[in-house]
Amino acid sequence: MKTIGVLTSGGDASGMNACLRAVVRRALWRDLRVLGIRRGYVGLLKGEAGLLNHSSVSNIIHVGGTILKTGRSAEFYEPAGRIAAAEQLRGLGVDGLIAIGGDGTFHGAHALWEEHRIPVIGVPATIDNDVYGTDATIGYNTAVSVAVEAIDRIRDTAAAHDRLFFVEVMGRQAGFIALQVGAAGGAEMMLLPEVHSSMEDIYKTITDGIARGKTSSIVVVAEGDEEGGALEIARKVQALGALECRVCILGHTQRGGPPTSDDRILASRLGAHAVDALLAGECDKMAGWAGGKAVLVPLPDTWEKRKPIDRELYVLAQVLAS
Repeated sequence: MKTIGVLTSGGDASGMNACLRAVVRRALWRDLRVLGIRRGYVGLLKGEAGLLNHSSVSNIIHVGGTILKTGRSAEFYEPAGRIAAAEQLRGLGVDGLIAIGGDGTFHGAHALWEEHRIPVIGVPATIDNDVYGTDATIGYNTAVSVAVEAIDRIRDTAAAHDRLFFVEVMGRQAGFIALQVGAAGGAEMMLLPEVHSSMEDIYKTITDGIARGKTSSIVVVAEGDEEGGALEIARKVQALGALECRVCILGHTQRGGPPTSDDRILASRLGAHAVDALLAGECDKMAGWAGGKAVLVPLPDTWEKRKPIDRELYVLAQVLAS
């Protein structure tokens, strides 16, 4: 193996640049050439690639987003698109590919190996932290830190005005952010896709708190909760009784900004591990972090197996908020 390619795909996550830096410098240290592919699979289909060196990744470890840009390619979902992508990689002289991203990125990488025998290693970078086989994903710690800071600020306003706030965080299919943010922020409730909570349960928890003397409350809502987003849930709660609700949707503020030290270190470890894995002849696997060490997980496992939330933390957070 003489030349590897690297791309970032799907939603951006703080720490992607730190991971890219690790990939490039570890590869150069191991006498490899590195081609950076711009705009994910979109750019790959168009052959948008260039050589990266030490200076290409200087002063990016602290920068959010991704200097390679990212994108989602509808064309790549089709077999003809993957054929074109494989031809581009071979034409560029790429012997192996490192794909930094989440579920969709990994599906694409797996297809390149399964259909065209392009050696691939995935690196988990998604704020949702919903990838099976790794304790944490790049960008998750930063997203949680940003959301907790927002919760702290909102709580001041909630207390000043004796109000109930519903705060929506990202997580269409997983409640990892909502759980961690709610537990760290002392929220009265966390509404997660993995846990069923009826509107009656929500209303009762809030009114029971009022009966105990609470004058303000924070409810953290994962955007994928079965009852709807924060706006819809607030509307339903108000319909059940005379409660004045306010809604705050944190949205994409959770994605950007400088990565935390935890995300920078995780990204550095996983980027280097991905390079070493390719050189060791590994392929169709994810470079993850579990049990305090770097691991390799078959790519199909990352979406075929469900990563569980921490039920113990969920129960503890409810007890402490009562």
